[in-house]
Amino acid sequence: MTLPSITTLLRTALLALVVAPAANLVAQGPTPIGKKHIYLTEANAKADIAAAIAKARKEHKRIILDFGGDWCGDCQVLDIYFRQSPNADLLAKHFVLVHVDIGRYDNNTDVAKKYKIPLEKGVPALAVLNSSGTLLYSQENKEFEHMASMTPQSVTEFLNRWKF
Repeated sequence: MTLPSITTLLRTALLALVVAPAANLVAQGPTPIGKKHIYLTEANAKADIAAAIAKARKEHKRIILDFGGDWCGDCQVLDIYFRQSPNADLLAKHFVLVHVDIGRYDNNTDVAKKYKIPLEKGVPALAVLNSSGTLLYSQENKEFEHMASMTPQSVTEFLNRWKF
């Protein structure tokens, strides 16, 4: 029996570095190239919302429920706008954000219904709750359905409208 050459060992190590992350991505499900996981299918939306209410109550903040899916380009754009200034600061200071995965319109439909989110009108769809969990706003007019054609300023205006 012969020992493997250093080249063989390096090839094996390199292959492991490439295959392991790819296998992990496959296990997580399809996400289009260049897009990130925002809406986790394995998350427990009801528990996440309960935790957000507890946190919001303690920190005197409002809650934004963001209904969507990783496959949704407009949802990805909304997430980009949430991370830009001044939106990131407004979110951090005034809100607790909860991403609710809707799958392919077959996941957390009961949660969407509870918060008066009309999934048939598309996503992303937002709801705003006060720190006690009372619904203040639900997106019934699909204001954020076409995020790609909206500006970060429109998100800023929305956040400013609901921060108090």
